[in-house]
Amino acid sequence: MSSHPDFNAAEQASALPDLERFELRRFAAALGEAEFERHAGPVELADVARLLEGNPKAVIFDRPSGAGDAAPFALCGNLAGSRSRLAAAFDTTSENLLQEVLKRLRRKASIHQVAREAAPVQQVVLTGDDCDFTRLPVHLQHGLDGAPYISSSIDFVIDKNTGWTNVGVRRLMLRGRRTAGIDLIAPSDLRAIYLEHANRGERLPIAFAVGTHPIDHVAATMRLPTDELELLASLRGAPLGVVKCVTNDLMVPADAQFILEGYLDENGHVEPEGPYGEFLGYYGGVKRNPLFHLTAITHRRDPVFQTSTISGRDMAYTDTAQLCALRTEVTVWRALEVAVREVKAVYASAANGGMFNVRVSLQQRVPGEARNAIAAVFACLANVKHVFVVDPDIDIFSDDQMDWALATRFQADRDLVLQDRMRAMPLDPSLAGSHHTAKAGFDLTLPFLRPGMNRSIEHRVPAAPVFDGARFESLQAALEHGPKLFAELMAAVGSRDGREVVRWLEDTGATRAITRDDEGRYLFA
Repeated sequence: MSSHPDFNAAEQASALPDLERFELRRFAAALGEAEFERHAGPVELADVARLLEGNPKAVIFDRPSGAGDAAPFALCGNLAGSRSRLAAAFDTTSENLLQEVLKRLRRKASIHQVAREAAPVQQVVLTGDDCDFTRLPVHLQHGLDGAPYISSSIDFVIDKNTGWTNVGVRRLMLRGRRTAGIDLIAPSDLRAIYLEHANRGERLPIAFAVGTHPIDHVAATMRLPTDELELLASLRGAPLGVVKCVTNDLMVPADAQFILEGYLDENGHVEPEGPYGEFLGYYGGVKRNPLFHLTAITHRRDPVFQTSTISGRDMAYTDTAQLCALRTEVTVWRALEVAVREVKAVYASAANGGMFNVRVSLQQRVPGEARNAIAAVFACLANVKHVFVVDPDIDIFSDDQMDWALATRFQADRDLVLQDRMRAMPLDPSLAGSHHTAKAGFDLTLPFLRPGMNRSIEHRVPAAPVFDGARFESLQAALEHGPKLFAELMAAVGSRDGREVVRWLEDTGATRAITRDDEGRYLFA
């Protein structure tokens, strides 16, 4: 057993990777009935998309059929399609998910190369004629798609400029038994690495993991300046076992279900790819893209192939929207850390694709911080179009509370922040051909108060009374002590309904003047 060069021998010996801890079946089996369903009987591949669409649960199909030799492999879909399942992957709650991810990103975890005979993902090795895309349970996902797509593949390449492993998420459009299109239109590290190779007339070795723990997919969506194998290990919070591919020198997770090995040819963006139901909820058209050539398939003895849910009207229940939302939150939080003083929470709704609308809870310490926060979020991600900033008393995970804050704390001529001609997400259908986007910030905070100041009654939020004030021997003693709210008068004498307080105020007011101050407290004149 050898190790990643960044970790010394003492670290290697202290903690070896558990190659079953992050196995896909184990994670799925730990989900309760509210999160997981199983189809034990035969299910046609043509029916898989319909059974996954809008489904709030993760699904395993034990016997997907209808694609020739696809039947021996089980198929899993929608595994990361809810925030609660992503939280379960990180052993935390939905509300604490972002903070758990940020905590893990600050840690390092070790990477270990394991021998091939010890790697579960290389228990079966297929090359030559046995290496065939059409033997995998790949299904047509959307009615206008150009072909069946492998939608849950995590890619691994080496950046020769840094020596780091770059990890991302790409789809593969089946073109034949051993060829597939890959989408490299949008700016990305992989696109840049590929173009460098293509410009030199070189093939780019690449490998795709299919059937992996949700944490690996979260890691693959991040764009951080580091070796992203280390990023994957950090987010797992445990040693990562990697194994060398059979037909190239790439290191890949040894505990995956499948690895698809091969290369991107040197011909560049020449092959038509698409249409495809994109992660924004609309179709993308036919584009020119590079071609992937398959040289080997390795997998576990009893593997589960994986598909990701993408696009449609029920975005909140798709893998891609939930993963994009968490990635957006991490990026936004890191930008806000250097822009403002006291961020309380960040939330990106999956219903819009997980990137366009961002909510920020902020404790302002100086005037103008809400607008600084809006500017920081505008700049940190091209995809973000709308930013909503609220005070800490608003629960940003509640659509109801956010709607209330927009209705009662926002004036469009005063609190709307607009910025035009900013970098756009090219797939946004609202661009109507433009290469730039406009962004809007909504300052939903109450007027700024300096420390020690109290809000006027018109800005205070009603809540049920709490009768925990000081006790007195009589109502007269209570008022002689100082002004009291009606609830404080009830607490003063232990009244449970307040009727005796009303009577006393009437009777006493006839003999001694009782008045009220600007905040509604009762007092003796």
